[in-house]
Amino acid sequence: MRFTGWTMIWLLLCLAFAGCTWAQNAQFWNIQAQDTLQKALTREASLNRNVAKNIVFFLGDGMGVSTVTAARIMKGQQAGMTGEETVLSWEKFSSVALSKTYNTNRQVPDSAGTATAYFCGVKTKEEMIGVDDQAVLGDCQSSLNAAVDSVMTDAEKEGKATGFVTTARVTHATPACLYAHSPDRNWENNADVPEAEAALGCTDIAHQLVTLGQNIKVIMGGGRREMLPDNFTDYEYSALTGQRTDGRNLVDEWLASKDAQTSHFVWNLDQFNEVDPENTEYLLGLFESSHMQYEGERTNEPSIAEMTEKAIRILQKDTDGFFLMVEAGRIDHAHHDGFAGNALNDTVAFDAAVAKAVELTNEEDTLIIVTADHSHVMTLGGYQSRGNPILGLVDLSSAEDDLPFTSIGYTNGPGGIAEQVSYKLFGRRRNLTDNDTENPRFTQPGIVPRESETHGGEDVAIYANGPMSHLFHGVHEQNYIAHVVRYAACLGNRQHCDEYVAPCGSGASSVPSGGVTMITVLLNLWLALVLPK
Repeated sequence: MRFTGWTMIWLLLCLAFAGCTWAQNAQFWNIQAQDTLQKALTREASLNRNVAKNIVFFLGDGMGVSTVTAARIMKGQQAGMTGEETVLSWEKFSSVALSKTYNTNRQVPDSAGTATAYFCGVKTKEEMIGVDDQAVLGDCQSSLNAAVDSVMTDAEKEGKATGFVTTARVTHATPACLYAHSPDRNWENNADVPEAEAALGCTDIAHQLVTLGQNIKVIMGGGRREMLPDNFTDYEYSALTGQRTDGRNLVDEWLASKDAQTSHFVWNLDQFNEVDPENTEYLLGLFESSHMQYEGERTNEPSIAEMTEKAIRILQKDTDGFFLMVEAGRIDHAHHDGFAGNALNDTVAFDAAVAKAVELTNEEDTLIIVTADHSHVMTLGGYQSRGNPILGLVDLSSAEDDLPFTSIGYTNGPGGIAEQVSYKLFGRRRNLTDNDTENPRFTQPGIVPRESETHGGEDVAIYANGPMSHLFHGVHEQNYIAHVVRYAACLGNRQHCDEYVAPCGSGASSVPSGGVTMITVLLNLWLALVLPK
């Protein structure tokens, strides 16, 4: 088999970036599989056993495997491809495992109990924030001796710079487990805490953010209302006020505790863009009164990728390294509303944030983890054609009632209410023929009618790259994740540091992450195509 020079170059680029679909004969698949096999065969010798100077922990809230698959297809289709062949940034990572997500009292978990597990290393009940299983929901007394610290707290104790980014409120369940301890995830501001429980010594999560979390260098997300008094008009919306009833303005308190020259509070995109990472030590960004906007509807606030980049550039100035958590919190909210379009858009935006972190860090000294707290009851099916629009109607399969159906559906949720209403009115499910199913706020069909769609209970994936990422393998309890982080970065657990011997000539690589892999792929393809058969 012989090719001209330009044809060869085009073919290699085409295959390497999955930009063409015609070359799918046996040779195409055999080359691809053999390249993957060779990497697997040499994996043991190339395991990264370095100490993790930096940790970037990505959490896709509600990002189950079906969401990952659908988002992969959407990303590809947005780029003009069929979609199925697309590769998300974390799918290039060296290690993949599964995580069992149940809470100690629930078969299907919530985001608070799961965040306590993967951040603090201890499984607990649903709705618990940074406390173990002895705590009882809403019972302050039961939680006073139940506190468990997170890996971010451990990183701070080791002298590392710390920060977190979320598209939800900064006091919401996932980020709260990094710095707070509470027997109720809903105690976000003082008005949420019953007086009797407050009298026992329990404080709200926002208060803990500016006290226990006073050394966090970067805090970005939504949730201004939890930080501001109820007589304070919101910076952006004249009809909204804060929700605190104690008269405290925690934004002002945060600013007063920091150096005015190197610390900044921002609440819109222009202010965010003006922040110079090189001259910034502390950054508090609160871009919405409640949660941030969905990516597909975003105005006047930064994207999750932009926040990730800014955070890394601020934190990486610390010579001791850093810990950063990035949460795509609104994937979960979109699923609860039955808005698969917004859920997938936010997942694709999350992919861009992970890619930016890979670009800005070095896999030799930075452990990057991408995982989810739990799944959702979203399904993808229908025997549709390759490249069928992921949010569209199934083009080949037919239903017994002769009505069209979508590729994506939910087993419960608001879509079930819509189907129920349609059945009562017309004696059948919705006829979607003239519906814009690709609208991000279209409510996908459901089965069981519920105002809010529920979480799913199946395992979720853990993707990891960098130092000691190979410790993620097989199926793990979710709390295992925090223990790997502690071991890899020597956070409290010094065993790895005590045993580690740096390889001769080790240091920062001049080859970007993934560069060697791409060279190997191209070389293997070239040899397979030009050598005599």
